[in-house]
Amino acid sequence: MCLATQQLSKQLLAYEKQHFALGKGDEEVISTLHYFSKVVDELNILHSELAKQLADTMVLPIIQFREKDLTEVSTLKDLFGLASNEHDVSMAKYSRLPKRKENEKLKAEVAKEVANARRKQHLSSLQYYCALNALQYRKRVAMMEPMLGYTRGQINFFKKGAEMFSKRMDSFLSSVSDMVQSIQGELDAEAEKMRVSQQDLISVNESVYTPDSDVTSPVINRNLIQKAGYLNLRNKTGLVTTTWERLYFFTQGGNLMCQPRGAVAGGLIQDLDNCSVMAVDCEDRRYCFQITTPTGKAGITLQAESKKEYEEWICAINNISRQIYLTDNPEAAAIKLNQTALQAVTPITTFGKKHEAHHSSQNVRNTENDKTTPNESAGAQDSTQLIALGTPIQFDIVLPATEFLDQNRGGRRANPFGESEDSSKNEEEDSLLQQMFVVRFLGSMAVQSDDTSEVIYEAMRQVLAARAIHNIFRMTESHLMVTSKSLRLIDPQTQVTRISFELATVTQFAAHQDNRRLIGFVVHLSETPGEDSMSAYVFESNTEGEKICYAISLGKEIIEAQKDPEALAQLMKSVPLTNDGKFMLLNDQSEEDGTTHEEGEESEA
Repeated sequence: MCLATQQLSKQLLAYEKQHFALGKGDEEVISTLHYFSKVVDELNILHSELAKQLADTMVLPIIQFREKDLTEVSTLKDLFGLASNEHDVSMAKYSRLPKRKENEKLKAEVAKEVANARRKQHLSSLQYYCALNALQYRKRVAMMEPMLGYTRGQINFFKKGAEMFSKRMDSFLSSVSDMVQSIQGELDAEAEKMRVSQQDLISVNESVYTPDSDVTSPVINRNLIQKAGYLNLRNKTGLVTTTWERLYFFTQGGNLMCQPRGAVAGGLIQDLDNCSVMAVDCEDRRYCFQITTPTGKAGITLQAESKKEYEEWICAINNISRQIYLTDNPEAAAIKLNQTALQAVTPITTFGKKHEAHHSSQNVRNTENDKTTPNESAGAQDSTQLIALGTPIQFDIVLPATEFLDQNRGGRRANPFGESEDSSKNEEEDSLLQQMFVVRFLGSMAVQSDDTSEVIYEAMRQVLAARAIHNIFRMTESHLMVTSKSLRLIDPQTQVTRISFELATVTQFAAHQDNRRLIGFVVHLSETPGEDSMSAYVFESNTEGEKICYAISLGKEIIEAQKDPEALAQLMKSVPLTNDGKFMLLNDQSEEDGTTHEEGEESEA
């Protein structure tokens, strides 16, 4: 017994080093146990005759705590795990419901099964959490009560107890007893509080557990800069086979993280900076969207469980990709961004001054524009003078319509098999400028003026606002070929020209002043004698829009310079050329001695 009590004293001092799950309120217990350790050291020579009392007042409560309380928590944990597995099975069955051929009866049965599984999981989790909360109090009682009985047995059993302990020790034991009773009272109050909470939570409407219950009018928060929740991740298992895995996703800064069940922490799955996200149709599943990397490469495909989650995830990823989270007040920046999009459908009466100085590429129309008086160029215009009210917006370029327009303008019809005619090849070979950019078409609309670049900013504002309000996230990726004669939009898959404009018809072009990847230009066409049409086209580029503006500006300079051989020669001297005599734009560094560059340094075109 002496050896046992010595070991007990050491264990009491080591209690503060134990890491108990969800531990709280242990500071007072630790200080009390330290004092008990001193008491045990004084009594260790007198405990040889206390075996029976120790078995009744000390060993039994500990065994009960171990066999009853801890076993109960372990059992509830297993039940919670089984309920979670059943919920995953029912969610997998619900996710496999077809979108095209919906069976309302089957959908209702599966939704009811999901609701029942969620209710069961919710109930088991509540019981498990309640047991964990109660365990925090019981484990404190399990440590205090045995020591209380142990100490009192010592005093009562030996006559020397009265001589060894003073009234100070009696008051200490009384305070410990009061503390145990106080903890027990807190346990009872917590148990009653949790019982009431369980009743309130269980009595809620079943629609809370039903997935996609508010599909008709979900309340969507478009100002999110972080998001977390379960999504289905599409994984390729073969050339044509895929699997879907339900995982927990969350955003952290500019990263999308994924944490499988049972993992200690999440891992990086996608860098969201400058990425784009769009809705996709995937394997007849609803609410699917795809994240595309800044280089245009298709990234991961995910599926949300409801329309609300689907749209909030897309909005959150869009906000994060614009690096709003790096601002001083990201929430306010996201709200302001979305408010600007919502207000864009209501025409404003005046334009503020964008910048004091514009790039030269934004103000190259004709020689007549250069002679405009300062008062006329600086004057603010009404937005209705730039774009008429109710002007429709085209969000995609359809090839047959493009071919029809080309025929009306007398242009060549694009070969649908992607094979260029010899004449078009000769045009490209004869062109002094060839530059290709990866762009995504956002929209186009008719405009009423091309006298100022403000019309491009207004078109950008209205196109982006319409996409945000109508939840249009799909964008068509194309290759924009800029030559010294024309602008051509080429399908990257088939190499078919979707639309083509002569460079002389491009009267205005500009990049967005805040979002450098937005680029727009105005095309002025003469359809019939005396009738002109003007349209603004808006794109998102993988590179800075200023580079595209520079390429267009250089092409127009080449057109003017070709009229004068001396001017053309002077222009060719001022701009670096490739080995085959083309103008080089992407290489920022040029050699001062005018020597030719290596083939690897040439532009991508």
